[in-house]
Amino acid sequence: MEQTWRAGLFTRGFGAEPEAGAPAVVLVHGLGLSGRYFVPLARRLTADGASVLVPDLPGNARSRAAAPRAPDIDRVAAALAHWHRRLSLGPVLLVANSVGCQVTAALAARFPDLVSRMVLVGPALDPAVPARRQCGALIRDAPREPLSLLGVAVSDYVLTGPLRCAASFRHALRDSAGAFEANLARVRVPTLVVRGAGDTIASPSWTARVAGLVGDGRTAEIAGAAHAAHYSAPDALAELIGKFTATGPGGSA
Repeated sequence: MEQTWRAGLFTRGFGAEPEAGAPAVVLVHGLGLSGRYFVPLARRLTADGASVLVPDLPGNARSRAAAPRAPDIDRVAAALAHWHRRLSLGPVLLVANSVGCQVTAALAARFPDLVSRMVLVGPALDPAVPARRQCGALIRDAPREPLSLLGVAVSDYVLTGPLRCAASFRHALRDSAGAFEANLARVRVPTLVVRGAGDTIASPSWTARVAGLVGDGRTAEIAGAAHAAHYSAPDALAELIGKFTATGPGGSA
């Protein structure tokens, strides 16, 4: 794993360095976190030959100084697009978790030439669920995650800072109440929506709705995993991603 600043964002790189214009996999973390909790999946995808990049989004964790305050979803998506173009990447496979799915939906809607496919893991936030219930769902999910993930999350939240985490949550709520579903409806690339069977945040009905909103969506569920299925079940998710990327539009082989 290589850790360095690239195009203004702290970035972890796995596998071979992607060549200019060549495809790569970009992993997009959730609210207040860093790319550290994607390391198990990044290593697994690299073992299958992928070039994987995992940026800390602006205002978060090691990229906290990349934004003077917590940016809203549109600004994060624009910053990620700028990072993508500065690195001269070809259309990428985006794999996102939680509120990171709102960022990737905005990116794919506004900059469709940068994205080849999307995998949304535990997409949040469901606009039909009030903020208080969203917080309660997060609390209920915590005991279902590996203890090591909770340690990573707590240290990332401290590094990002509680005020920025709170501001980012407000931005995410506003986006979910307005732009999120509209952005999903503008996505035309093949999209796989995955939930852990024990996820208390992304319900089966909501993940099905997300898959139905995009132009070419499908769903999958991972047994024995919760909201952060990419961390607790990286092998199962990598297998799903491998099958997904091997199919054509509409799920054809």
